[in-house]
Amino acid sequence: MAAWARWCYRHRLVVVVLWLGALLGLGAAGSTAGTAYTQVLSLPDTDSQRAHDLMTKAFPERSGDTDTVVWKTDAGSSVRDAAVRDRVEPALRRIAALDGVGGVASPYATGPRAAAQVSADGRIAYAQVTFVRQADEIPEEQIERVVDTAHAAAREGLQVEAGGQAVARTLEPSAGTPEAVGVAAAAVVLFLALGSLFAMLLPIVTAVFAVGTGVLATMLLSHVTDVPEVAPLLGSLIGLGVGIDYALFIVTRHRRGILRGLEPQESAVQAVNTSGRAVLFAGGTVCVALAGMLVMNLRFLDGVVIAASLTVLLGVLAAVTLLPALLGVLGVRVLSRRQRRALAASGPEPEEPGGLAARWSAFVQRRPRTVGVLALAVMVALAVPLLSLRLGATDQGNHQESTTTRQAYDLLAEGFGPGFNGPLQVVVDQRDPGATAELVERIRATEGVAQVRQDPSAPPTPPAPPSHAADTTVIEVVPTGSPQSEETGRLIDRLRGDVLPEAGADAHVGGVTAVSKDFAAVTADRLPYFVGAVVVLGFLLLLLAFRSLVVPLTAALMNLIAAAASFGVLVAVFQWGWGGELLGLGEAGPLAALLPVVMLALLFGLSTDYQVFLVSRMHEEWAHTHDNARAVRVGLAETGRVINCAALTVICVCAVFPVFFASPAFSAFPAFVLSGDTEGAMAGIGLAAAVALDAFVLRTALVPAAMHLIGRANWWLPARLDRRLPHLAVEPKEAEPPAPEDLEVLVAAALGTPRPPVSPASPGPRGPAGAGGSHGVNPYGAAHAYEARNSARDLSGEAAKPLPPYDGQGPATPYGPYRPGRRTAPGARPSGVPGPRAPGIPGYRRAARGPGAPREDDAPMAGDTPMESAAPGPYGPVVHGFIITPDGDPIHSVTLTLLSKGGSQLDRVSSLADGSYILVAPAPGVYLLAAAAPGYASKARHIMLGDGPLTYDLELVEAVGGGVNAVT
Repeated sequence: MAAWARWCYRHRLVVVVLWLGALLGLGAAGSTAGTAYTQVLSLPDTDSQRAHDLMTKAFPERSGDTDTVVWKTDAGSSVRDAAVRDRVEPALRRIAALDGVGGVASPYATGPRAAAQVSADGRIAYAQVTFVRQADEIPEEQIERVVDTAHAAAREGLQVEAGGQAVARTLEPSAGTPEAVGVAAAAVVLFLALGSLFAMLLPIVTAVFAVGTGVLATMLLSHVTDVPEVAPLLGSLIGLGVGIDYALFIVTRHRRGILRGLEPQESAVQAVNTSGRAVLFAGGTVCVALAGMLVMNLRFLDGVVIAASLTVLLGVLAAVTLLPALLGVLGVRVLSRRQRRALAASGPEPEEPGGLAARWSAFVQRRPRTVGVLALAVMVALAVPLLSLRLGATDQGNHQESTTTRQAYDLLAEGFGPGFNGPLQVVVDQRDPGATAELVERIRATEGVAQVRQDPSAPPTPPAPPSHAADTTVIEVVPTGSPQSEETGRLIDRLRGDVLPEAGADAHVGGVTAVSKDFAAVTADRLPYFVGAVVVLGFLLLLLAFRSLVVPLTAALMNLIAAAASFGVLVAVFQWGWGGELLGLGEAGPLAALLPVVMLALLFGLSTDYQVFLVSRMHEEWAHTHDNARAVRVGLAETGRVINCAALTVICVCAVFPVFFASPAFSAFPAFVLSGDTEGAMAGIGLAAAVALDAFVLRTALVPAAMHLIGRANWWLPARLDRRLPHLAVEPKEAEPPAPEDLEVLVAAALGTPRPPVSPASPGPRGPAGAGGSHGVNPYGAAHAYEARNSARDLSGEAAKPLPPYDGQGPATPYGPYRPGRRTAPGARPSGVPGPRAPGIPGYRRAARGPGAPREDDAPMAGDTPMESAAPGPYGPVVHGFIITPDGDPIHSVTLTLLSKGGSQLDRVSSLADGSYILVAPAPGVYLLAAAAPGYASKARHIMLGDGPLTYDLELVEAVGGGVNAVT
């Protein structure tokens, strides 16, 4: 990906123009083609679906949405009083005359049907308003005129309210407002975290481009496949959340690279080549989690999966193409002014992370058991309410008490019983009127039935010609319990299991309440398959990425813990009613049946994202050092703050979910009503709790604590399995070490010595082309391919730039190795690093085998601070010693460079007046030590560092013809 990122960085204007062209082109195409979203929810093989199919076939004219206008008089008066009737009846006639209204069934009409619309005490009555279209197809202004006309009839002593699916649409916030609020809140979080306006804008701009192209592409896809209207809403929400997260992860890595001394271009390339790879993999895991919804076998979710996955993929593409281009446009302005001033004044920052995140990471390493037990106890305590989970459907009785829909719901329940708001529809397919009448009596005698009416909504028209409608009868059953009560659910089971089969009737139970029950049952039955599919696929992906059994097992377990705790919070708040008044929520009730599917898909995707971000940095450090404690500590210190910031942005975006769940797209599904804002509150609170617990408890505390306790087994994989698995690395490959023939010129480049006289067109030292040689490549230029880790550079001689020699900025002493930006007082020695002994002073031990022979300090000398190699600290293994002449005289101002096997410069110092030096390595291993000084022949040696300090003296001879001594 390095070449890809470098191309995008250098051709930034081209990339930006291409993205702008794609956005504008899709916008033009979308506006021309329009949309063709589908509006059908099907529950195959359910009783309510068969009832709906019969009604649709027999009564196709009953297609418009039906809402209610309810009014109530004070005590001592009746709705039949002339004063009340004179105010309400004209209002009903005006409503009937409004555009979009098909008719109004008034209680002031004649006949038994009208009389049934007045309560037994005469104080409450209702009228049914039938629209010509379904709720989602009615213009909002038409609905508002109906509501306003009804409310205008109210006066003192007369309360008038409106309820129903269409009326609930007037309670929705204006389009775009929640999205704007969520983005604004996320922008505040990003600005506080990054401290720079430009850095804050980068993730938001990247996410907006991804979401814009995704939504517009979904509009065009609706013409070639079934896409529900809710799909672009869900896609935009997911795309906004993950798009900001992915860009933030790369931007943070890029800023860290600049602060540590990299050029902006190299820093951007390195960020995309490392964090960008993690983003690619994380995007794949989110798509896998979304694809898990296909297991639910709910066809309307297929379009949701397509739209959401497309938006996520575009978010990934924008993060690895558009973002590097924008980084090229900004340059160093991606840093705040304070950071730029500090970089200019003090030089680059140290490699080791610092701040609160580093201190917390060190604390977790010291106390893994304490941290792990406390974090696990918190999650288990929050998950306990999950044992009482009950799925169902919320209705307008869960709306806030101040809304007109909730007031209308309460008035109907008061006047006609709690079951009146959710009647059941028994659809009978038979010709025998006598059998139907017998069935009505059987239903009336059933426990839990308050009222039974046969075909109550049949239009009062002359008999129609013989058709299938003549064989179909609709029996309306009003339960004694509310639509959400368990009593009503038992009544549905009783009718289906006992009453209807015993009557021998071909009948099915439908209606809003029955469909809600069936939907909850279908969801509960298939939810384990959905969870299992997502967990198994996520496990396999992480197994391929990190080549470990423990890491994917840990991720799967943590995902399940996060899901259990978040649903425990939802049960406590919405089902038990804890804190409902404080949060301004409505009545307690079951959780929406669709909520687990959507929430688990998003939660598993985001949780795996955070796991990839965290463990990829740990794995990168483990690959370099094979030190589990250091890998976990550094990984948490460098990514913990980013994960927490990303989680806060997602929590801000959760404010948009009330619009998603209150969308009329859901209410367009036959008999499945998700009206109002209760579902939105469930989704918002549930996702906010899930993301917060996952980021701040699991990934910041429990996961690193567990990995510290498990130790090196975190990275274990059976050898047989390792050979059979394909390689899918999240981190870039290490640079291949140079060939032995090229090592001399590599050292020459590192030391800044004159370039060897090798012609760019001459055959390489490995022989002619085609025989493993480097024909046409200057090996001196090849040395610079290893100058920056994982960065491919131009191999031509003209493009090669030697590493800059030490310029003397800041004191460089053997007791504090030179690091740009790190200030070490002369003579100071960092804790845990022994100081070398100068020749002639007590305690100095001369090498027994002559100059250049390595020897280990088995024990600290008198006055030394012992090396705490086993304890974590800011310094790893060190090599120290003296640079001397063959006569034993010290040589000062010798530039010493420590390089990795791949040629990466790890440390550089200058020897002091007594010839002493100290170089620091990141971990035990084999390294190259090079020394150069004016007037002396340069020397390079391979050394092996262990856990303790290594004393290594070098002897330099005066230069005769220049060049580099042989490498050994």
